[in-house]
Amino acid sequence: MARDGALYVCQACGAVHAKWAGQCPACAAWNTLAEEVVSAPPGSLGRGTKRAGLAFEDLISETPTPERISTGVAEFDRVVGGGVVRGSAILLAGDPGVGKSTLLLDVVARAARLGAVCAYISGEEATEQIRSRAQRMGLADAPVKLAAETSLRAIIDSLKREPFDLVVLDSIQTLWSDAHEAGPGSVTQVRACAGELVRLAKKRGVAIVLVGHVTKDGQIAGPRVVEHMVDAVLSFEGERGYPFRILRGVKNRFGATDEIGVFEMGDAGLTQVMNPSALFLGEGGERAPGTAVFAGIEGSRPVLVEFQALVAPSVYGTPRRTVVGWDSGRLAMILAVLDARCGLGFATRDVYLNVAGGLRISEPAADLAAAAALASSALEVALPQDCVVFGEISLSGDVRTVSRSEMRLKESAKLGFSRALSAKSVVGGAGVEVTGVKRLAEAIARIGENAWS
Repeated sequence: MARDGALYVCQACGAVHAKWAGQCPACAAWNTLAEEVVSAPPGSLGRGTKRAGLAFEDLISETPTPERISTGVAEFDRVVGGGVVRGSAILLAGDPGVGKSTLLLDVVARAARLGAVCAYISGEEATEQIRSRAQRMGLADAPVKLAAETSLRAIIDSLKREPFDLVVLDSIQTLWSDAHEAGPGSVTQVRACAGELVRLAKKRGVAIVLVGHVTKDGQIAGPRVVEHMVDAVLSFEGERGYPFRILRGVKNRFGATDEIGVFEMGDAGLTQVMNPSALFLGEGGERAPGTAVFAGIEGSRPVLVEFQALVAPSVYGTPRRTVVGWDSGRLAMILAVLDARCGLGFATRDVYLNVAGGLRISEPAADLAAAAALASSALEVALPQDCVVFGEISLSGDVRTVSRSEMRLKESAKLGFSRALSAKSVVGGAGVEVTGVKRLAEAIARIGENAWS
């Protein structure tokens, strides 16, 4: 029988149930319900307790700009909105071995060199391991306070005794609170520890960065309520076999969520990539059929990336559709438009589409670049070496203009591109001549005839 006050909490989705079951009714996961004794939340009101009234304020008032801590890592500051806001809580998640600890050690070390009082508390590594990594990264002289602890009570008591500006806790899944009987990493412990740390950050004005684990499908492990508690959620991504890492803002209450920071992993740790376009483009030389350079926008920065396509006769009865770095549904739509509006049939051909470098593209402006790469491969005609492509394609076959075209052209000119294929309304500039097309069929005809004037 269950003990008094005990409930069964799903360790996969955080759903709470009164009885145990082999399968969670909420997320359909098997053998994930664990018995946990629920205690009264801190500050809960009992019967007969007098409740204080709320102190309302006017909406029209002067709110000061939040004070930010410059970490000295420009790519990290870009993603969080220009620096870490004092009193904020940030959750950083990523795959094992992607470099989360390396990135945050670099952040606190450089922030400490700029005068911020920083601490790095690890529940997964000993202080000797952290020192060894700092020496390898050339940051051994940074005035960062180190500690290895998993007890939430000990951590909070220490943070209350000393004034800190920035604190990193690696990771939230290793912390445990003695107010709950559940084991470390359980839903109850993760939720309780995150709540206490967020309250401490708001009360003391210290910025806290929590490291979170991810599941096999890339989702942040633990209850989703933790993501609602914190002020910002950052995702640190990296494809195996590629040296670069991408920091994305999934949620940010103090900045935009479409910014990215690009890093490159080396023997001495992570280095910032100030010009990611040069990293994602292929080597120089004659362009092969099936490739097109897309001038995209990631947040506030333009990024040039290469689309690679291969169209081959299908060996089996059902043709294959394989895409890496782009939406498979978007590829199916582009193939349908090419078939219906341009007369390019892919019903008996295998189609492979890849975004070079492992970058994932999500903006609709990449439609024309993907279609140009597919047509180039199908027609066996290479696009000009100095040409970039961008534009959105509608189901009617029209090529629509996209936002910030001028910024895309300026970035293209910096990297030596002098021609662009885009919508009819895009005006050339920055030394780039634009070949405007109104419909996709016109763009495919220009590619097939190699006509760009």
